[in-house]
Amino acid sequence: MASRRASLRGLASHCLWLLGVILLMDVSARPANHSSARERAGNREEREILPPDHLNGVKLEMDGHLNKDFHQEVFLGKDTDGFEEDAEPRRSRRKLMVIFSKVDVNTDRRISAKEMQHWIMEKTAEHFREAIEESRVHFHAVDPDGDGRVSWDEYKVKFLVSKGHNEKEVEEKMKNGEELKVDEETQEVLENLKDRWYQADNPPSDLLLTEDEFLSFLHPEHSRGMLKFMVKEIVRDLDQDGDKQLSLPEFISLPAGTVENQQGQDIDDSWVRDRKKEFEELIDANHDGIVTMAELEDYMDPMNEYNALNEAKQMIAIADENQNHHLEPEEVLKYSEFFTGSKLMDYARNVHEEF
Repeated sequence: MASRRASLRGLASHCLWLLGVILLMDVSARPANHSSARERAGNREEREILPPDHLNGVKLEMDGHLNKDFHQEVFLGKDTDGFEEDAEPRRSRRKLMVIFSKVDVNTDRRISAKEMQHWIMEKTAEHFREAIEESRVHFHAVDPDGDGRVSWDEYKVKFLVSKGHNEKEVEEKMKNGEELKVDEETQEVLENLKDRWYQADNPPSDLLLTEDEFLSFLHPEHSRGMLKFMVKEIVRDLDQDGDKQLSLPEFISLPAGTVENQQGQDIDDSWVRDRKKEFEELIDANHDGIVTMAELEDYMDPMNEYNALNEAKQMIAIADENQNHHLEPEEVLKYSEFFTGSKLMDYARNVHEEF
């Protein structure tokens, strides 16, 4: 018995020693983690202060690229957890079927175009609410005196600080009217941002943005006037002949890259195919081969119910294997990658169990 107690004491001592080693290893690793966190915080600060290129639930990015995640954004909304590549398949299937049940309002185990349209509008509104909350936080971050209005100079200081400039030095130079030394790229970004700032500033223009105006600055999809401005910028970038509208060749020519190998050719072919389909089936409403600013504006408007119905029909058509113009559980599971970005296996065998 004494020998056994001694053995247990020895084992306990060994475990305590191992625990101490692990804790020491954890402490020694912390500085690197803290450094990484600081770097991430800096990158996040810059992203928060700049109007994002990607707008959730909007068909095009700010630079004119197609939003590749659009269908997942308007199907999942904020409910994206559980569909990562390493997620447990059974749990992901079950979650997908829960979403199916929510979309299937009349509980007939089929999703119609109208039901999908309603769901798309609901998820888009969800993204709108999320953008408003984020914008409110960012507004207070760039409103140092808390007067409910942000001047262009206040924003400019925060922007330059996010680029690595010293805040006091920038403020002092701006106060004294001295020239700020910034690189060419930063200067170009500042000029573009100031144009957008002017557009977001409702009459009478005073270069002071309220919280609502700041929301339009960061998220032009929330304002019809800013949506028009975003469309003008996209057309300006893609329009090659200066007629302020887009032909199919103009729309599919972005970006003007060179194809160096077969992989590059495949990417280029995929780019052309996707943009051609989008242009012909959804953007060019009257199918005359030309997209006007008005057509592009309607296409970009996330709260356009007619577009939501067209999107619903397109989403159903992708997975509608039995051609009954509805989505059934088996079809949603089989085409899960289109709806969730994650491919779920054994869809047919598990559909009844998960549903």
